[in-house]
Amino acid sequence: MRIGELSERSGISRDTIRFYERNGLISSESGGSDTNNYRNYPDDNLVKLGFYTKARSAGISIADLRDIMAAIAGRCDAQVAKTVIRGKIAELRDRADQIGKVVEFLEEAVAEG
Repeated sequence: MRIGELSERSGISRDTIRFYERNGLISSESGGSDTNNYRNYPDDNLVKLGFYTKARSAGISIADLRDIMAAIAGRCDAQVAKTVIRGKIAELRDRADQIGKVVEFLEEAVAEG
């Protein structure tokens, strides 16, 4: 399907679709014409775009999405995907703990000052 149809079916703007493609999160193929630059987007991009929309709404960064997708690229094994996602969850919990410590430090600094 072309980008307009993908945009319509996914509810995501063309610019956002292009952004995801530039970041390696979705793919397209040449439309096969020498006279235009049309791209064809495989149907599986609809599922990916749905996942990315939910992930971005939850605050997951593009960098984290790239990491997750790179780790499971070429593998359709659900267990591999779950393992990768569990690893990302652990990494994010570590980051959250670190952020919590910084917040506590800053709150104490403000209280003392």
